[in-house]
Formats: sequence, structure tokens, C-alpha cells
Amino acid sequence: MEKKLAAGATATYRLFLAPGMAHCAGGKGPDTFDTISAIDQWVERAKAPERIVAEHRANGAVDRTRAFCPYPQVARYKGTGSADDAANFVCQAR
Repeated sequence: MEKKLAAGATATYRLFLAPGMAHCAGGKGPDTFDTISAIDQWVERAKAPERIVAEHRANGAVDRTRAFCPYPQVARYKGTGSADDAANFVCQAR
């Protein structure tokens, strides 16, 4: 029997959508993120990812970061600070 987490997601999988990324990269949204570290923390330390921070680069420099949230949650702007900084977003239910 599969264990359930409080948010309703299972203990064995999570889906993170990447809005604006285009098919694989190159869209207007953030397209660079480290899934290997998130998986490593989950497998080795039993700490499932609550969010993954992604970057968008323009001319070789990071110009925007955004939080990717486990589905069905979405990143919501807190209302203060730069909308280009992932720290100013929180994962919430739709």
C-alpha cells in the first residue's frame, strides 16, 4: 500500500510543471534547474522537494528566477519584492 503525504501527493512521485519554458528550453520562462539534487535529497535523506527554483538567463546572466511547485500547487506572487525573484513566490493550491 502506498503512503500518502498530507498534501495528497504520493510518497513516490511528484510532478513539477515548468510554465513558459517552451518544449525543452528557450521560452520566456525559466529553463535551468537542478533536478538531480532534488532527487538525491529525496532518495538519500527522505526529503521530498517542496519546490524547485529555476533560472532564466539572458546574455549569459540570470535575469529571473521562479519557483516550480509540485502539482497541483502553483507559484503565487506574495505581493512584495521583485516578480523576477523566486523568493517572492509561495507554493499554494490552485
